[in-house]
Amino acid sequence: MEVVVELLDRTTATEYAACFKALADPSRVQLVELLARHGEPMGVGEIVTAMGLAQSTVSQHLKILLDVRFLLVERDGNARRYRINANCIEYFPSAADVIMGKPSPTSAMSCE
Repeated sequence: MEVVVELLDRTTATEYAACFKALADPSRVQLVELLARHGEPMGVGEIVTAMGLAQSTVSQHLKILLDVRFLLVERDGNARRYRINANCIEYFPSAADVIMGKPSPTSAMSCE
């Protein structure tokens, strides 16, 4: 007897893959954790100091995390301040669960 498994649609699979790829670097995982634990938006200089990385490296990591909407940016005069996108962080474990074969949650999973 053949078991038929319904695959995720390609669009959803692509979205999930982008999220997982964004967290495939240990520094980006640490950056997400830093902002989540800090609880308030942080400027690039604050992040550089906390992480001990070069400003250009932090900026590259921020761009990748912004592209998948793990982070949001706020203007503060001429400066930018970065914060966690709570919707995306709440959705990510559900995405991992779905990929591992658990039922999809009834509420929509989105980083919007």
